[in-house]
Amino acid sequence: MADIKYEIKESYGELSTSPKGWTKELNLISWNGAAAKFDIREWGPNHEKMGKGVTLTPEEAEALYELLGEALGK
Repeated sequence: MADIKYEIKESYGELSTSPKGWTKELNLISWNGAAAKFDIREWGPNHEKMGKGVTLTPEEAEALYELLGEALGK
């Protein structure tokens, strides 16, 4: 498997922390030099390991925001 290169451009915060110390985070990440996307995934301590996640373009993130607002009644 090829090495995956990433750069966290901006960290928006943690959504939760598991008992093992992994944190689920929302970040803006550039994957393999591509345009940065919003990213939700679990990270091990010091961002040395990562779990599977979801990446969203700005348009997708805005659509998710609107859907969550409707789902939560806001």
